[in-house]
Amino acid sequence: MALLEANGLTKRFGGLVANQDVTVKIEQGTITAVIGPNGAGKTTFFNMVTGFYEPDEGDVLLNGKSIKGLRPDQIAERGITRTFQNIRLFKEMTALENVMVGTHSRLSAGILGIMFNTKRVREEEERAKVEAYQLMEYVGIAHVANEAAGSLPYGLQRRLEIARALATNPQIILLDEPAAGMNPRETVEMTEFIRKLKHELGLTIILIEHDMKLVMGLSEYIHVLDYGRKIAEGTPEQIRNNPNVIEAYLGKSATEVS
Repeated sequence: MALLEANGLTKRFGGLVANQDVTVKIEQGTITAVIGPNGAGKTTFFNMVTGFYEPDEGDVLLNGKSIKGLRPDQIAERGITRTFQNIRLFKEMTALENVMVGTHSRLSAGILGIMFNTKRVREEEERAKVEAYQLMEYVGIAHVANEAAGSLPYGLQRRLEIARALATNPQIILLDEPAAGMNPRETVEMTEFIRKLKHELGLTIILIEHDMKLVMGLSEYIHVLDYGRKIAEGTPEQIRNNPNVIEAYLGKSATEVS
């Protein structure tokens, strides 16, 4: 049984079909890429898996159990977390506070405890702070823990968003264009960091990425979307030589033999 299964997912926005009958299976401990031209429906697919959109048709299974219809926070509690194509940090809060937000789903303090600032709440808050700082050390940004998130360089904001996602203690992390806007050196560093997440933390990773060098060098399996439909799947080598994929990216003329 696959760790995550998306079966026949369809999402419509009025007359626009953003995803149609998309089926994807993700094995535990793998790095999988979802690729396709702009407008192919990749982020819509991520949004359905993580509860930001509810599929009009189809289902999403985690460990064989449906998570369709659950809120994003409920899905995060079950072990699926994500980052975003456009970084979504609390920019006025410190970097450390941003990571602490990720621990929220695992805290047990109730409303009364928070109102009266009980000893239990204070102790839990301190544990969350220590854990958040350790995660920042792990991703290499502990030196900016007390700086406002919005003031950080772009590359550090990307790592901060990943640290916040890790604070939910996930099984699966979805990375939406993690190398977008990075220079070649930063892209290489991000590639190695993603490998580290798999090998050291045992995470299952699904990524959307337009950098084909990164995709082909990092992914073990690839699913390709075009106009909301899945047109191919396979290993990087199989995808590299797939005529449907070549046509989707380069046009039909690229597949014709003169």
